[in-house]
Amino acid sequence: MFIAGTVLGVFLFLAFLLQTVGLQYTTPSKNAFLTAVNVVIVPFIGYLIFRRGLDKYGLIGAFLAIVGVGVLSIELNGAFNTGDALTLLCAICFAFHIFFTAEFVKKHSPIGLTIVQMFIAFLLSILVILFRGETIHFDLDGRGLLAASYLGIFSTTIAFLVQTVAQKYTTETKAAIILSTEALFGTLFSVLILHEQLTIRMIIGSILILAAVITAETKLAFIQNKMSRRYNGDD
Repeated sequence: MFIAGTVLGVFLFLAFLLQTVGLQYTTPSKNAFLTAVNVVIVPFIGYLIFRRGLDKYGLIGAFLAIVGVGVLSIELNGAFNTGDALTLLCAICFAFHIFFTAEFVKKHSPIGLTIVQMFIAFLLSILVILFRGETIHFDLDGRGLLAASYLGIFSTTIAFLVQTVAQKYTTETKAAIILSTEALFGTLFSVLILHEQLTIRMIIGSILILAAVITAETKLAFIQNKMSRRYNGDD
C-alpha cells in the first residue's frame, strides 16, 4: 500500500506543480481547459499499457466532456506557449493518477492510499521549497488560515478520499468524465454565488458535459430501448 500510495503521491505532486507553474505563463481559462484534457487521455492509458478494449460510449463521453469544458473555459486567443505545454503535462499526470487510483484501490484501503499519497505530495513539496532555497512564511491571518484549511481539508484531502472510494465501483474512464463536471459546477456556483451573468456559451458547455456523463453512464440504453419498442410495435 505504501508503494501504491507513493506512486499516486508522485503523480499528484507533479500534476499540481505543473498546473501551478503553468499558470504563470498562460491564462486561467486555457489552464482549466488543458487540465481537463486528462478526460480524453485516461481511456488510452489502459489500452496502451494493458491492451484493454476502448469502450465507444466512454470515448464519446470523453470527447463530449472535453468539448464542453472547452466551450465553458477557453478563450480562443493566443498561441500555444510554455504555460500551455506545462499544463498539458499536468493533464497527463492527472490522467495517470486517475488510472492508477482505479488499479490500486482494488487491492488497498482507500483511506490508507489517501493518507500515503497526501503525505508524499506534502513531502515532495517541502523538499522542492528547501532545494530552491525559498523561505516558508506562516501567515496567521484568520481569513488566510480559513482559506488554506478549506483548500487542504475539503478541496484536496476529502475530495481525493471520496474519489478514491468511488473508483472502487466505477471505471477510470467514467471517473474522469464525472470529474470533468468540476467545470460545470464552477460555472453554476459562479452564477448562484458570485452572480455572474449566465451566457449562451455557459448553457451549451454545461449541456455538453451533462450529455457526456449520461452517455458514459447509460451507454444511451434508454434511446436503444425506445427504438427497440418502436421497432417491435410496442409504442
